[in-house]
Amino acid sequence: MAARTEAVPVATVALPADALRHQRIGIALLAAALVVAPFVLYPVFLMKVLCFALFACAFNLLIGYVGLLSFGHAAFFGTASYAAGHAAKVWGLPFELAVPFATLCSAALGLVFGWLAIRRQGIYFAMITLALAQMLYFFYLQAPFTGGEDGIQAIPRGKLFGVFDLSRDLVMYWVVLAIFMGGFLLIYRTIHSPFGQVLKAIRENEPRAISLGYDTDRYKLVAFTLSAALSGLAGGTKAIVFQLASLTDVHWTMSGEVVLMALVGGLGTVFGPILGAAVIVSLQNYLAGLGHWVTIVQGLIFVACVLAFRRGIVGELARLLRKPL
Repeated sequence: MAARTEAVPVATVALPADALRHQRIGIALLAAALVVAPFVLYPVFLMKVLCFALFACAFNLLIGYVGLLSFGHAAFFGTASYAAGHAAKVWGLPFELAVPFATLCSAALGLVFGWLAIRRQGIYFAMITLALAQMLYFFYLQAPFTGGEDGIQAIPRGKLFGVFDLSRDLVMYWVVLAIFMGGFLLIYRTIHSPFGQVLKAIRENEPRAISLGYDTDRYKLVAFTLSAALSGLAGGTKAIVFQLASLTDVHWTMSGEVVLMALVGGLGTVFGPILGAAVIVSLQNYLAGLGHWVTIVQGLIFVACVLAFRRGIVGELARLLRKPL
């Protein structure tokens, strides 16, 4: 019975060897492009893209491969942002301790939120995550250690292992790149592991997965916690890179932005969230002079993607090339 329960879901969703090879080539090209990028583009801008790309990839792990739509992922991103900022500025922890601490805080929060939310499905799951995240937002608004509307400012970057000066943007970029690639490769390994195949089976047909003997709630809880932890890794890194942790990081609009990034790039694709994050961050950066009109532009892009590119940019490219991306 055990052999049967492992084989059936895996056989239904596993990718062929040539598709995996194409994805690995894509990862190698992505890594090479990111190594060259800081010599062409502004490193601080690139670091922002990488932080949000990791956030979008973490969100995509949940919605794209488990089928759970969370409207509260800003809670994990913002919690780690505050935790890393407080640990670095008030406690004096170095970067290599502050960011893991922030990641653990988000993982613990994700475990609690997931335990409460996965008992429901569909819109009910989404609304529970949104309600929990809003409760946390108002807590952070009043909590003394967050600085209220001012946030935690002037967070020190410090030195990595007491040697590498992170106040230098190029040095900081290589650290952020290593964190991004580590998180991205962890997600890639997860979705192509037996655990990931079960997650895809749950997304496709949860009653069938249950009939095969899988404890689907336990799998969803682990996936939710992992997604929260990686979101926290992105949030903690972002706070120290920009030396600021604010209410923006935990506001519901941040949850909306990560949904938009995943949709624009392509849900359930490996590279889609990265491209989606790059597009949205670029719009925010280069159209900042438009003020609040940037939000309207983002809305128009969202509508266009829903109407014309329902699979997202990468999803449509994969369809045209007939290769999973």
